[in-house]
Amino acid sequence: MINKKRCIAMLLAGGQGSRLGVLTKHRAKPAVTYGGKYRIIDFPLSNCIHSGIETVGVLTQYEPLELNSYIGTGAPWDLDSMRGGAFVLPPYVKGERGEWYSGTANAIYQNIYFIEQFDPEYLLVLSGDHIYKMDYSLMLSAHEKTGADATIAVIRVPLEEAPRFGIMNTNEDLSIYEFEEKPKKPKNDMASMGVYVFSWKKLRAYLEEDAKDEKSSNDFGKNIIPKMLANGEKLFAYPFKGYWKDVGTLYSLWEANMELLQEQPGLDLYDEPWRIFSRNPNMPPHFVDKNAKTKNSLISEGCYIYGTVENSVLSAGVHVERGAVVRDSIIMQQTQIGEGSKVIMSIVDEEVEIGAGCEVGGGGEITVVGSNVTIKDGATVAAGESVNANRIVRKVEGGAKK
Repeated sequence: MINKKRCIAMLLAGGQGSRLGVLTKHRAKPAVTYGGKYRIIDFPLSNCIHSGIETVGVLTQYEPLELNSYIGTGAPWDLDSMRGGAFVLPPYVKGERGEWYSGTANAIYQNIYFIEQFDPEYLLVLSGDHIYKMDYSLMLSAHEKTGADATIAVIRVPLEEAPRFGIMNTNEDLSIYEFEEKPKKPKNDMASMGVYVFSWKKLRAYLEEDAKDEKSSNDFGKNIIPKMLANGEKLFAYPFKGYWKDVGTLYSLWEANMELLQEQPGLDLYDEPWRIFSRNPNMPPHFVDKNAKTKNSLISEGCYIYGTVENSVLSAGVHVERGAVVRDSIIMQQTQIGEGSKVIMSIVDEEVEIGAGCEVGGGGEITVVGSNVTIKDGATVAAGESVNANRIVRKVEGGAKK
């Protein structure tokens, strides 16, 4: 029985995120912590439910365990109703063979049967890698109004950064006449956000054709969109005005967190009509000792602060002992920072144990400590270093041993 929908969303959440280094060694990028209590994937999922899109396929692949567990039934985002839901869709064996998703378009192609269960008029394709708030229903209305076969959300970026993105060259009516994937000399600053609305029947035909092309990369940006343009299909750009951040590098992730501490941050997490939902760790309120010092920081539930925390973002269950200083840093869940230690301009992953009298970071470059690392008393992790997960850092003569 078909549960017909006007539009369903497919959320691409299988990215390895290699530029995030040790933070994505054992998790997919959309599962990385942001803003103390959120994961990156919370943003597109929350956008969907606010936009009236209640059926979301989440396509996982790389290190999916943590992400799958986090999404669960979709209840935190109200995506567990009888009318729809969040569906985790990893690659699976079909008949006698199974294969990994070979590209963004192939990921959608492999789930055609899932999509057809809802017989949608439109398909919304999203990336799970970005921080932003967006009403997809407005983009869907624009798609219908223009009679487009595909509508691509774009945002203006500094021209010097445009070579990092797919750039849409458009006519005055915003119809797209050319798409350039990471051009060396971009003609304009309209960058693709990785948010697409397709008329489903049209897209399905292109996906099936692309799957037969052995030379194809099976990618929307490299194959599907250029092929649609070459065939004269109607493609339109949809300009987005608002905060949007690609947190695909360590610096951009650190910067996005630090921006939350500005007097007027570009992203308002306290916007009640457009709340960002997340899975709550259900911990008691944070505690700040009378002798502790906190300044311009986000401190999540379950934290115990006895030392100094300045200009930092702390996730649930972080302990900062007496005499410890945390400054300009991101500290993720259940991390312990020992007495007298200093953590400066660093990203410290989950369940890290930093002993007493340690020095982690020091400014200038971002220092990164992976999950489950133990840093022994008195050890040093220099500015710009990256410490792998499941390693022990010991104090030795002349520096730290990793």
